[in-house]
Amino acid sequence: MVIAQFGTFVAFITPLAISLSIRLQALAPGHEEYLGYITGAGAGWVVLTAPFFGVLSDRTRTRIGRRKPFTIGGMLVGIVALFVMATAPSVFVLGVGWVLAQAGWGQVLASLTNRTADRLPEQQRGKVAGLIGFATQVAPVLGVVAAGSFASNALLLFLVPGAIGVVLTLLFILFVGEPDSRRMKFPPLSIGSTLKKFVFNPRQYPDYGWNWLGRFFFYFGLSLNTTFTAFFFAQRLDLTLTAVAGLIAIVSVGGILTTTLGAIGGGFLSDKLRRRRVFVFLSGILFALGAVVMAFSYDLPLLIAGSLISSIGVGMFSAVDQALLLDVLPERETDAGRFMGITGFATSVPQAVAPLLAPVFLLLGATGGEKNYTILYLLAGVCTLIGGFLATRIKSVR
Repeated sequence: MVIAQFGTFVAFITPLAISLSIRLQALAPGHEEYLGYITGAGAGWVVLTAPFFGVLSDRTRTRIGRRKPFTIGGMLVGIVALFVMATAPSVFVLGVGWVLAQAGWGQVLASLTNRTADRLPEQQRGKVAGLIGFATQVAPVLGVVAAGSFASNALLLFLVPGAIGVVLTLLFILFVGEPDSRRMKFPPLSIGSTLKKFVFNPRQYPDYGWNWLGRFFFYFGLSLNTTFTAFFFAQRLDLTLTAVAGLIAIVSVGGILTTTLGAIGGGFLSDKLRRRRVFVFLSGILFALGAVVMAFSYDLPLLIAGSLISSIGVGMFSAVDQALLLDVLPERETDAGRFMGITGFATSVPQAVAPLLAPVFLLLGATGGEKNYTILYLLAGVCTLIGGFLATRIKSVR
């Protein structure tokens, strides 16, 4: 499970971290706002489809189980997406490729996440979430390092990280079994009842509602911070995007240790102490602190320091908030895929909206053709701080 999610993130997040920026610079120099439109369109696809595929996965009856068909299908679509992005002759086709990547690799990730909701016992949620959180945060680092080595070759820029994802996902498909689901019984669905499953009543499930809202704010801040990282470093250090790709790769390698500290340390401690909320709150504080440091940094040492502090927060949040989600997930036996799909809104909506709004903040007070990254990173910190605080509103989990 951990290895498969690691591979999926190498293939899926590397384009968002660096490959899309490099490809966009070649297709439309000086128009970094297009990156927001592309990533926003991809996230919009997830918003429209995630709960539907979650409900469909819950009710899929095959010899190989409910989740595995979606893992296989998503991987195949994801492979096509990487070729489309690598060979895109225009910004529009590049955007189409990213939407396909969201549809494909996003579905692989969703099916793997649904497996954890199906089978993971409570006493292991923090530990496993910590390992997965570590893997999914380190995976883009490996992808960025690989991509940085092929910055001048568009095909290898996308396909090398993609090959890692395919191999590791195939290992999971071939060697990890899933119970036969052909005898499972579910009530019939109509169009109306299916559409109702796209939403939930927060009064009926208040703790799940607080977790959803906190995750929304945290990922809104994270999306503001990460989408324009390459352009931010290039502006602050007065470098070209191609030159900054290798530098970001080096900085990202340093983030492995701090992400490990946050993800595994937070996940294991949350299980040992049987506390989730305090670690989620702390993760928001740490990310906000790192964002503030980066907002006012104009040299490499301070940029590195801010990035490393933020990575501790991201690692801790990705692990402990995932365990917290599994603790408060409603209707686990029958509708786990549905509620995990709704949870996906808390990630995909910020990914869609934040990049679209970011250019507005970048232009506030901008002078001399330089974008205002200071206000963007400060806003990111405020959002993650709110996201961490909202976890303290949950009552059923300490």
